Formats: sequence, structure tokens, C-alpha cells
Amino acid sequence: MATPELTSLRSPRVTAARRLAKRSFRGKERRFIVEGPQAVREAIAHLVEVYATPEAAERHQEILDAARAADIPVFSATDDVVAEMSDTVTPQGIVGLCRFLDSPFEEILAARPRLVAVLANVRDPGNAGTVLRCADAAGADAVVLTDASVDPYNPKAVRASVGSLFHLPVAVGVPVERAVSGLREAGARVLAADGAGERDLDSELDDGLLGAPTAWIFGNEAWGLPEATRALADEVVRVPIHGRAESLNLATAAAVCLYASARAQRAPAGCRSVTST
Repeated sequence: MATPELTSLRSPRVTAARRLAKRSFRGKERRFIVEGPQAVREAIAHLVEVYATPEAAERHQEILDAARAADIPVFSATDDVVAEMSDTVTPQGIVGLCRFLDSPFEEILAARPRLVAVLANVRDPGNAGTVLRCADAAGADAVVLTDASVDPYNPKAVRASVGSLFHLPVAVGVPVERAVSGLREAGARVLAADGAGERDLDSELDDGLLGAPTAWIFGNEAWGLPEATRALADEVVRVPIHGRAESLNLATAAAVCLYASARAQRAPAGCRSVTST
């Protein structure tokens, strides 16, 4: 570990890192904090600095070795210092300072994506991060957050993505009208996921319509998609409720829709199965 060890909560490095809890400072510096070994490991290519307690350094030596191999400065820090940099109640002893990594929307369009998740007016960072994780797991080509959506670099969003933020292109601050028109011009069929849809997901699958390049629009957790946004889409599609549940939450509905498209686009070759223990 580098010396001397950071021990003061008033250190300029600690102060600068702690300021990144606020969106305005993140935007100004174009940097954000990642916490825990999983996130730091996934973020290696985008890291600026790493801070770890001696105990965490011993447990996760391979992460620090990878950081040093990439010429990323690694600092030793006390538990109090790492806790001050962290947003969680129980820090895991290792944090990283990371560069913004969002992609220009035009680059996403130029790649002619086959499956995209568009988050329109999504305000809850946990939901945004979870949808990003679902999109990654389903093999989506990109995630687009509209200009009225939460910052994907919010600490809760970063944690909820569980590393998926670093796996696929993410565009930020795109007006919803531009998102829809651009994705349609790039060859995608644009579907608005909404409980009031005239079509349902089963019908889309049965009619063989989900095999084409598709962009799904997911709306706000509380009030869904406004009529103006639904009107932009090629179809408004609901997830059928076969039981007695009133509705599905945003992340669950997004997972169902994205996986339905992923399965249709991969047929008849099938898809990879992952079993967790």
C-alpha cells in the first residue's frame, strides 16, 4: 500500500470525494464514487484513484494489483476515512474515484442497436440501477436515460447496477422525443411499456413481432408514462397480469419485457442459462 496512510477526515482528497455525493459536483468534475470490491473491480478501466483500508487491501489484493498494473494510484486509508467517502451505512473498506463513462447518443445510434432500454422520467436511483442491471443481463446493446431521469452516477444507482454500469453503453440527458426519433431512424421498433396498453406482451410474442430491433420505453415508478410519451411510440404494450396482483414494479416489468425481446431475438438458437447457488 502507498504511504503515508490517509487518516484525516479534513484531507483535501477526502473532502473532494465526499462532495461527489451531490449531483452538481459530480457533473462539474465528471467523476463519481464506486464502493465495494465488486464495483471497484468492474470499474478498473475508468478509475482515477483507489482507497482501501489495510484489512480490505489484504482481502482484495488482486483488485489493488490490477489497479496498480493499470497505473492507477492506490492509497491506504483508515476505516473512518473510507467511511467518510462512502454512502453506505456499512462500508466494505474499499472505494474508487471513477471518471464518467456515458456514451454520446449518436454513437449508440451509429452501432444500430437491436435492444435498448429507455428510462423516461425515472426518478428513483435504485430502480434506475436495477433496470440497467436487467438490461445488461438480457444482453441489451444500450440504456438511454432521458433528460428528466435520475443521474446514473447517483451512489444508489451505481450500487443497484452491481457493476452493469460498466458493461454497456449508457446515454444520459437525451430528450425523450430525440430518443424515440433517433432509435426509430436507427431501425428500432419503439414500444412503450404501460399497463394501459392495447397490446400485451403475449400477443407481441405470439405474433412474432419482438424478434426485430426494439427499444423499450419505461416510465416513472409512480405514474408510468404520460400520454404524450405513449403517443411517440409505435405501440403501447402491457405486461399481462394472470394472477391477482394489481401491477408490477418498474424493475420487474422491465426485466420481463427485455427478456421477452432477448428470447425472441435469439430464437431458435436458445439462450444462456445461469444458475445461482
